[in-house]
Amino acid sequence: MAKKVSDRKLSVQAAALAPSQFEGLSLPESLTRVRHSLRENPLSVARIAFRASRAPAAQLALAELLARYGDVGLDDAEVVVCLGGDGYMLQTLHETMGNLPVYGMNCGTVGFLMNTYIMDNLPERLVAAEEAVINPLSMRAVAPDGTVTEALAINEVSLLRAGPQAAKLRISVDGKERLAELVCDGALLSTPAGSTAYNYSAHGPILPIGADILALTAVAAFRPRRWRGALLSKSAVVRFGVVGPRRRPVRADAGTNGVA
Repeated sequence: MAKKVSDRKLSVQAAALAPSQFEGLSLPESLTRVRHSLRENPLSVARIAFRASRAPAAQLALAELLARYGDVGLDDAEVVVCLGGDGYMLQTLHETMGNLPVYGMNCGTVGFLMNTYIMDNLPERLVAAEEAVINPLSMRAVAPDGTVTEALAINEVSLLRAGPQAAKLRISVDGKERLAELVCDGALLSTPAGSTAYNYSAHGPILPIGADILALTAVAAFRPRRWRGALLSKSAVVRFGVVGPRRRPVRADAGTNGVA
């Protein structure tokens, strides 16, 4: 007997950044769990804000949904309905970071994070949707001059070569060196939510939403040539050391935001 797969809505679990002894990447424990359950007050589910990408299909869907359900705006909403693909879903999650659950409907291409687009019975589907909480990655980047930058990323953090020569990275996990030298174009650490984005194009694994693991993936690894990456616990603290940063500079990105 086939089991019906429930729709889902996504929330970002906010976390306070504690001082870290590692210049690297971690998935912090949450000090305050930000969780919005629509089942607690089904009558207020009509307080919906819609967001849509610029794709023609998303704009057409937006017009149909606005005509039927209206829009209360982000300030008064209890849930955001996102129309587009995975990229726009991640953008919306960044913009609503921890404040509102986001229910995605696929009007894009991949749609790994999205539910099927159906215009009818939207309030009832929002109430019945299962909520998945996403933990953002906390990134602490230390530049060669000692400048420290911190950022959050819902999808992935990456280090990529910023010059003509390959990057040389040293990788430690939970304070223990695991790879003395990785010669590559870069490396990234991905959450389940971001595993179908840059991680996937770098031949990293697709992780189920809600999985308690992270994907550590090399980008165009030259040495060790056959090293493709690793699966790590979501509580892992990963440190990347850059070997010869002045000769082989790298840039650090948190999602689509440049950090250092």
